[in-house]
Amino acid sequence: MTDPFKRNRLADATSPYLLQHKDNPVHWQPWEPEVFAQARARNVPVLLSIGYAACHWCHVMAHESFEDEDVAKRMNEKFVCIKLDREERPDLDEIYMTALSMMGEQGGWPLTMCLDADARPFWGGTYFPKLPNYGRPGFMQILDEISRIWHETPDKIEKNTTTLTEGLRARAKADARGAMPEDLPTRAAKTLSEHIDLQKGGLQGAPKFPQPFLYQFLWQQAQLDADPNSRDAVLVTLEKICQGGMYDHIGGGFARYSVDADWLVPHFEKMLYDNALLVQLMTQVWRDTKSPLLAARIEETLDWVRNEMTLANGAFAASLDADTEGEEGKFYVWSRDEIATVLSDKATADVFCQAYDITEAGNFEGHNIANLLAQGDGPQDALAEARALLLTARNQRTAPGRDDKILADWNAMMITAMAEAALAFGRDDWLSQAETAFGAARQALTDATGNLRHSAREGRLLSVSLSSDYAFMGQAALALYQATSAAPYLGYAKLCADGLHADFYDDPELGGRGGYLTNRQTEAADVLVNNRPVQDNAMPSGNAAIYQLFAALAALTGQTAYRALGQDLFTALAGHLASQYSAMTSLLVARQRDDYGLTIVLIGDREANQLKALEKVARQHRVFNAHVLVLSPDAELAPTHPAHAKTQIDGRPTAYVCPGQNCLAPSTDPQALSDQLDGLVQARQVPAN
Repeated sequence: MTDPFKRNRLADATSPYLLQHKDNPVHWQPWEPEVFAQARARNVPVLLSIGYAACHWCHVMAHESFEDEDVAKRMNEKFVCIKLDREERPDLDEIYMTALSMMGEQGGWPLTMCLDADARPFWGGTYFPKLPNYGRPGFMQILDEISRIWHETPDKIEKNTTTLTEGLRARAKADARGAMPEDLPTRAAKTLSEHIDLQKGGLQGAPKFPQPFLYQFLWQQAQLDADPNSRDAVLVTLEKICQGGMYDHIGGGFARYSVDADWLVPHFEKMLYDNALLVQLMTQVWRDTKSPLLAARIEETLDWVRNEMTLANGAFAASLDADTEGEEGKFYVWSRDEIATVLSDKATADVFCQAYDITEAGNFEGHNIANLLAQGDGPQDALAEARALLLTARNQRTAPGRDDKILADWNAMMITAMAEAALAFGRDDWLSQAETAFGAARQALTDATGNLRHSAREGRLLSVSLSSDYAFMGQAALALYQATSAAPYLGYAKLCADGLHADFYDDPELGGRGGYLTNRQTEAADVLVNNRPVQDNAMPSGNAAIYQLFAALAALTGQTAYRALGQDLFTALAGHLASQYSAMTSLLVARQRDDYGLTIVLIGDREANQLKALEKVARQHRVFNAHVLVLSPDAELAPTHPAHAKTQIDGRPTAYVCPGQNCLAPSTDPQALSDQLDGLVQARQVPAN
């Protein structure tokens, strides 16, 4: 019988990224205990390679090294090799990315780590060329040197593994409890705003990431502080993101980040979560500004989600690749001649090229990235027909690969964003799609015992549960509950919240230091350390998402126990805020939404025009944290809810605005409701120093 460890075993993987590597001559193994036992038996280190399907440099390293027979032979002889999809196992990726940071190295993907047989790291890096290049050592040399050190100086290996592992465990167990200084949000917003480039948008320098949760914090704090500087920082940044090359002006949707300081050249991969978070931010800002540009980008992005990211069952795919035919961005760029050929009419082609910065010389490596950076903040409605023709032509090209796995947290973020946009813009089609996606994702990701799993593909579940999955799926359920008043959505959100507290929290007797990323009851043995997500990375931190779920449940149900859980969690993490607030803005967002919690209860027939008029005001008002409940006249709220026993006035649809645990006078007039909400905004504002 063939030794299973002497062959590539990725053909049985669920991940499209792992399947990209199933034909490599490297004897890739999955992450499982037997693989580490094999490393111990052979007395060789483990080489762990982490990446994801849409990653350009992952493809480069694969072509240069993992598809090369000579490199593969050396890897197979001197290491046990594991290939991991960071999107399937973000808990493992976080551990080894943190270890790389502790070594003083810059993080990124592909992540290349060397471990011992106990999964303890001792050395790492990111992309390495096969031979020395780009000022980096060659991968062939690295393999030889690591193997030599392993066998000749094992004491060095032991020292490194011990130091790094102790550091990782100390970090995971660190007591982050504390009280947030009362003025910290105002100071944080002021400091962060000062680092925003008010000419180009975004934090100064390059590369530039969209970081929607950072700008959501600035936007909300700008409302609280009546601070025009923070407000302008958000508006300028959103305009540049929406008009630059990071946005796909032909097909819709945003790329992951801009490699330059001008938002012109994207890193061309498109991720579901980036687009979800940007739609959510743009919807929130639109409720204040009613910007036509933001309205256009929201609609176009959700059209892209429908057209390119929706799977057969209605759930959402994870990402689109940066590369096609081995070349980054090839699918998206244009020559001026191509534009002229597709549009045929010279006058139209000339107008389009002038508007979208299309030139003979090109603006990106001899090609053109369509952008509107020179056009101000207006959408280009007059060129919609030209864009449609170009999209049809572009669709004849070889399309980027799509990672079609279903991720619980990413799907949930898009469902929430889609539902919130549907309510703000009155789009029943978006709401219907959000409901379909929720049902499909829940069905695909729930195992036979009722546990929510992180990832699924083609009917196969990954047996990993993460706190971020429960937190974001709970938020999605609450978004749909507010949109439909359907009790099962509220019930599911409560299940998620209760599961988080039972399976991911510290034992309260140990001080309750927040939620762990991996299920501490059943799956923590699979990881070297079980981290408590405190800082934001590409996505909001998991604990911030948990806090936001608890705060929203408290506002909607009146059950103060949920609010207490959320505030306990905040206290468990707040000790880090004074020094790390720039990496914890999603936690500050959750705190803002808790401190200024607001429920708008609308009572009446949902189809009545008077109620719809009240609902439109509630859904479109600029107040940043309005939970909206639409109840039939005979519905009952819990006795602890501030609107308990409230009724219609004179049999007419009625609105109750309830900040905290109190309700203002009832209103049956849309203008009166708007005036009440305006008054709340003004009452909360404290002019910034």
